[in-house]
Amino acid sequence: MIAMATKRLYRSPRGKVFGVCTGLAEWRDLPVEPVRLIIFLAILFTGVFPGVLIYLVAAMVIPMNPGTSYEAKSTIYEEYKEEKSDDELKAEYERLKRKVEKMESEMFNKERDWDDRFHQGQ
Repeated sequence: MIAMATKRLYRSPRGKVFGVCTGLAEWRDLPVEPVRLIIFLAILFTGVFPGVLIYLVAAMVIPMNPGTSYEAKSTIYEEYKEEKSDDELKAEYERLKRKVEKMESEMFNKERDWDDRFHQGQ
């Protein structure tokens, strides 16, 4: 029997209302919009009060995902931003630009294209 790793259920910081639907969707690898629609319809058809109460209880009980909080991401970004100076970023940009230009010239070189076609026929 193959053992499957299970993910924990967390609320997502990317969610619209408390992140419950997005957390459920991420937990089961489902698209978010159908999960939101199902939850909305369940709240609507079971009566608004019990559905909203269950949703709020789920929002209080399910923990927020600790690895993807916006505060953690912004802190990492600020640390990275402070490490690189403007001159270093410009130098890296120029290096990457030259690399892309070199790849483009190799890809779109007409002589190389004709050489490749000629050698394929032999």
